[in-house]
Amino acid sequence: MQTRSSRPVRSSRPRPSLVGKVFVALLLACASALSSGSALAAGSSAAAAEAARSAAVLTGFVNVNAASAEQLQLLPGVGEKKARAIIALRRERGGFKSVDELTLVKGIGEGMLARLRPHLRTDGKTTAVAR
Repeated sequence: MQTRSSRPVRSSRPRPSLVGKVFVALLLACASALSSGSALAAGSSAAAAEAARSAAVLTGFVNVNAASAEQLQLLPGVGEKKARAIIALRRERGGFKSVDELTLVKGIGEGMLARLRPHLRTDGKTTAVAR
């Protein structure tokens, strides 16, 4: 005669899968975000403003040794934080001898510098205008 093993009895209900658990977590996160709709709307309007600014065509040049934070923000990919970092480094170094020195700013690498280079100067007047 066979004896029953001491394994636990399984329920007929299937266990929730990992995909199901992730789905529930995402659903709860979305519900939480929607319940704080004002924060979501503020974030989306800021993102829309940034997208519109970056879609503008920049004409002219920015003198990195004389430009204000507002003028630096005309550059594609440069927001308030990077503009402040550029100005801080400019003050620390006593100005830039070459636009290549901008790679010392956190967040500006070789790729971004290549995109900015056509709009940058180290002398002369800032003439940049976003259109």
